[in-house]
Amino acid sequence: MFVDTHCHLDAAEFGGTQTEVVRNAAAVGVNRLIIPSVACSNFETVRELCEQYPNCAPAYGIHPMYTDNAIPRDLEVLRDHLKQHSAIAVGEIGLDFFIPHYDQVRQEHFLVEQLKLARDFDLPVLLHIRRAQDTILKHLRQIRVRGGIAHAFNGSHQQADEFIKLGFKLGFGGAMTYSRATKLRELAATLPLDSIVLETDAPDIPPDFLERGLPNEPKYLPRIAQTLAELRGMSLEETARATTENSLAVLPALIPTHLGHLEKP
Repeated sequence: MFVDTHCHLDAAEFGGTQTEVVRNAAAVGVNRLIIPSVACSNFETVRELCEQYPNCAPAYGIHPMYTDNAIPRDLEVLRDHLKQHSAIAVGEIGLDFFIPHYDQVRQEHFLVEQLKLARDFDLPVLLHIRRAQDTILKHLRQIRVRGGIAHAFNGSHQQADEFIKLGFKLGFGGAMTYSRATKLRELAATLPLDSIVLETDAPDIPPDFLERGLPNEPKYLPRIAQTLAELRGMSLEETARATTENSLAVLPALIPTHLGHLEKP
């Protein structure tokens, strides 16, 4: 079994094909999909998708690239949603300092307040991080949460070690399949195996083998996993087992009593 720890199943690129996307994933052994939200406006869509597809689990949060349009009331909406509905994590939250026109102070405010919510509800977090690893680490040291996943990790080995110390797993996906991504591939090959989880970020971050212009999908996760297996000198079966165990460890609400016979939609 594989777990796709980051899949935007509600994205417009999937149109009305979500049933096919989930079925195709299950057919190749990707039996759990984590569906993060990005703003209050898609909380309900994410919740409804996860109710429709038993293999999907929701996370709720305000993405840093949506904070420019967010208002303080949105944090109360998030709190109320977490009270009323089960969630696997708070996310997708974080910081994005790659795009210069976004308000970094505003991003940090929403990150801090959402970390507090994760702490209050004892939930892990799904972190979006671009050019902001050290700043996020600073906030994580000040507001201790129960760990989570540093999605699409692309920091240094030293930064990776610091996230691991704080109880985080590191997400690796399609970017790792590019031979030119030497730093990322070195991290995938040398970080402790128990710190790594797999993800697609579908429909984004297409792997190297995907035809240009096509959306990424969770059905490609086993081929992404094969890259990790080759980098580490492991079998695909060993890679699937280890990364699934890591996902269940960091996202404990993924462990339902019916885990052994997850439904195929």
